[in-house]
Amino acid sequence: MIEKLDSIIWGLPLITAIMFTGVWLTLRLCGCHLKDIPRAFRLLASGGEEEGSHGEVSNFASLCMALSATIGTGNIVGVATAIALGGPGALFWMIVAAFFGMATKYAEGLLAVKYREVTPEGRILGGPFYYIEKGLGPKWKPLAIAFAIFGTCAGIMGIGTITQVNGITGAVETFFQPGHTGGYSLSVILSGLVVTLATGLVVIGGVKRIAKVSTIIVPFMASSYILFALVVLAVNIKEIPGAVALIVKAAFNPAAFTGGAVGSMFVAMQKGIARGIFSNEAGLGSAPIAAAAAKTKNPVDQGLICMIGAFIDTIIVCTVTGLVIVVTGAWKPIPGIEGAGITIEAFTRGLSFLGSSAAAVSSFTLMVSLFFFAFTTIIGWDFYSEKCLEYLVGSKNRLPIHIFRALYILMVGIGPYLTVSAVWSIADIMNGLMAFPNLIALIFLTPIVVKASK
Repeated sequence: MIEKLDSIIWGLPLITAIMFTGVWLTLRLCGCHLKDIPRAFRLLASGGEEEGSHGEVSNFASLCMALSATIGTGNIVGVATAIALGGPGALFWMIVAAFFGMATKYAEGLLAVKYREVTPEGRILGGPFYYIEKGLGPKWKPLAIAFAIFGTCAGIMGIGTITQVNGITGAVETFFQPGHTGGYSLSVILSGLVVTLATGLVVIGGVKRIAKVSTIIVPFMASSYILFALVVLAVNIKEIPGAVALIVKAAFNPAAFTGGAVGSMFVAMQKGIARGIFSNEAGLGSAPIAAAAAKTKNPVDQGLICMIGAFIDTIIVCTVTGLVIVVTGAWKPIPGIEGAGITIEAFTRGLSFLGSSAAAVSSFTLMVSLFFFAFTTIIGWDFYSEKCLEYLVGSKNRLPIHIFRALYILMVGIGPYLTVSAVWSIADIMNGLMAFPNLIALIFLTPIVVKASK
């Protein structure tokens, strides 16, 4: 029943709604947000904080917090899965989804700052629940409450805890104790303890500590992974033009290149768009919660910075992963290899000049990448779900927040020992349900976004 509900929510209706919103906003904005991409990077390079403005963290830190939650296992495992199921053309549609998702992220960041609230204690409260309630009016508050409930559950029930720590311990076990059977291995127990302790030390410190850790880990992990992928692509540079041509052609006629394994363009489109949305979270309403915390006076500036998140996450990180998979031919079905195994196989082939050590180098690098990607997702989703809970219980009542943090850390601690299949589905359902209230608000508040942009 859970899997059936998951497939319904993450089926054609949600994907269509998210893509429609992105296309709608892109057309209404006349692409003006895209012209200001250089300005967005200049804002980040300037140090990222406006004097005398309300906020808890710099706008660079708010972007890093958003990226900490979006750059995760989806950039390694999700891309491989999309290409395996939808053919090389799925990468094309993933990029298309990110292109239109940039308009969605821009609108989310703009509205988050425009309608945020500052508590007497100086904390910032903002996100879809506030621009639903304040932008659409008090009669829409039930929709805002629904979003906050789904967001709280998504964080505590899997997407931020069990699934991520399970991914970390699984990668560590695969590297250090491959083929281990019978009970829990020492590597799982030790890595689980390390992640739990690290999570506790970060989340107990609140938003400023989460932001500080994110600004250190996110740029490091993203740039290191991209550099590693670029090395593989540089070694195989002669294959890149053919791979790009294959990606574009297979997007519209996958059967001609997959031997019928992918029957129609719509399968490639569905797999690519779904994975792209899941990776950058455009339209789901999570990123504006981080954007609202930025020290900025200008909603448009924060919208531009929020938009950069989709660009970095999908158009850069997912694209280099997908290119490595297609360039090396690892996208073709290999018996017994799926998910992260496809990406490891791709990097191993790409580093064949290293000889017998290529597999070890690839496996180690991706294990480290998965560790950091998943850990930052854990701390990023703690921030998101805490803010959702704070909207539900009020900013003055701190006891529920402290209890939530303790439960969150506990869920990370027991995560390595739980079966994740049902948990992933429950997390997916809550994550998907967040999108519907958010998309309704974005559509109705489009005139506000356009006016502010002009």
